[in-house]
Amino acid sequence: MIWVAVIGDWFNLIFKWILFGHRPYWWVQETMIYPNQSSPCLEQFPITCETGPGSPSGHAMGSSCIWYVMVTAALSYTVRWKDKSAVTLHRLTWSFLWSIFWIIQISVCVSRVFIATHFPHQVILGVFAGILVAEAFEHTPAIQTASLRVYIKTNLFLFIFALGFYLALKLLDIDLLWSVPKAKKWCANPDWINIDTTPFAGLVRNLGALFGLGLGINSEMFILSCKGKNSCKISFRILCIAASLATLQLYNFVKIPSHTEYLFYILSFCKSAAMPLTVVALVPYCVHSLMRTAEKKLN
Repeated sequence: MIWVAVIGDWFNLIFKWILFGHRPYWWVQETMIYPNQSSPCLEQFPITCETGPGSPSGHAMGSSCIWYVMVTAALSYTVRWKDKSAVTLHRLTWSFLWSIFWIIQISVCVSRVFIATHFPHQVILGVFAGILVAEAFEHTPAIQTASLRVYIKTNLFLFIFALGFYLALKLLDIDLLWSVPKAKKWCANPDWINIDTTPFAGLVRNLGALFGLGLGINSEMFILSCKGKNSCKISFRILCIAASLATLQLYNFVKIPSHTEYLFYILSFCKSAAMPLTVVALVPYCVHSLMRTAEKKLN
């Protein structure tokens, strides 16, 4: 799922740089469509003033990516059922899950349009682009067994391609950060402008998450805990889920200083890498060690 989220967000960044999509909250202030300064007044919210281009919607694309993977993964377990009652249950499950999928996507799209962050066509494009990315990964099973080298190579490719694309267009006098000044100019409250909504901030977060996942899955802690005898126990899984959720809440309290842009990017990468590493390897290893210690005491 992290693979789909990261690659989907990377494609979203490239698409935004290519399509040059405006956002409603600044577009209505600059368009010449409305005569005599009769442009509509769009209400802004603290989450309105995103600084990147608007097309396609990153939230819509990310949501459809992740939920498509979850729905298809759940249905893959029911499609193997053979008897009549099981087939009927599969059809009901299929209808229920896909209904939930579209309800969530419509809710995300409507909310993004409501807060004046996206136009309708941008969220629709985001949803279908996300589905295409997720469907492509359905036919890429190799990521399930990827080595740390593959994770590092993928990270380097994504970073070098995005940076190279940015620099190449900059040499052609095309500013891919054109949207940042517009956001700063037309945002109703300067405090609503956040550096973590810039294109490179999203790229750094995603690369960090993918790198942390690779470190975690290929670590000895993961092999000992998640591939050992405790991994099949319900108690082990419940404890891991509870501890992971608690740890992630602690990470949310860690605020990254944003006064220096490059320092923000470095710390953002480190934080994003630490989160999946903690959830995938560190937490399961600690739970495994505690359970093993408890079993030894009982014996």
